[in-house]
Amino acid sequence: MRIAILSQDDTLYSTRRLIEAGEAQGHEVRVINYLRCYMNITSHRPSVYYEGKPLEQVEAIIPRIGASRTFYGTAVVRQFEVMGVFSANESQAISRSRDKLRCLQILAREGIGLPVTGFAHATEDIDGLIESVGGAPVVIKLLEGTQGIGVVLAETQQAAKSVIEAFRGLDANILVQEFIEEAKGSDIRCFVVGTKVVAAMRRQGAEGEFRSNLHRGGTAEKVKLTPEERSTAVRAARAMGLRVAGVDLLRSNHGPVVLEVNSSPGLKGIELATGIDVAARIIEFVEKTAFSGNKDRIPY
Repeated sequence: MRIAILSQDDTLYSTRRLIEAGEAQGHEVRVINYLRCYMNITSHRPSVYYEGKPLEQVEAIIPRIGASRTFYGTAVVRQFEVMGVFSANESQAISRSRDKLRCLQILAREGIGLPVTGFAHATEDIDGLIESVGGAPVVIKLLEGTQGIGVVLAETQQAAKSVIEAFRGLDANILVQEFIEEAKGSDIRCFVVGTKVVAAMRRQGAEGEFRSNLHRGGTAEKVKLTPEERSTAVRAARAMGLRVAGVDLLRSNHGPVVLEVNSSPGLKGIELATGIDVAARIIEFVEKTAFSGNKDRIPY
């Protein structure tokens, strides 16, 4: 099979592992910088061009779209879809997961456990917004933040008011969420491929840090999921329409709650922590699904 990995950098760990796994299974794998693609949008012969040549022989794509490049990246993925090329994650699902507020609203509609979350535009009723999520301490998040950037723990009502006023003064959109104290600075990353969790790790924040992101000095270890956690992760990915996803959970007193659903989850942390060849699982899924009758399509 001819597989294209849509990535800006072929030296990244996740991209390299997908190349290695694809080639190990006998596939022809090529990395395409989606920002250097251009498209011919026509009814009869839609096409994607790269380095001056049409990409006509691609049978499947694996999108690795950066968060800051979502608009153009998903446009390229959508063009491949118009051409009938199978995508490990479809464009609409990627766009949906990148909108944190929309993601939470969809998960809530599906009855999936979430931290109590508030969202507002005006700052006239900050006290009411904070109280709606149970009062301080609260976690305040920028909608556009990634990898723990733009996430603040406000331990008092006054601190929360100050942070919210500052963010709103910059015209930034924010979420206010309850602080799950019993999680003790750790979360669980579940890696979903198709309809299964293929690997899971527990991430622990550095001392004095409530964010567990590995990019911020957190540590990771393999973890055994409960049946409820496994089911929650699969349901969350499916609600987003994602076939390949990283679902981040917290263990709360009232069961697992979903923090985020990531459409381009990194492979390095979870492969090193678990010893599982996640890249191979992704390639196997693409191989089995690309030419199936329904292509494992998830209804929107």
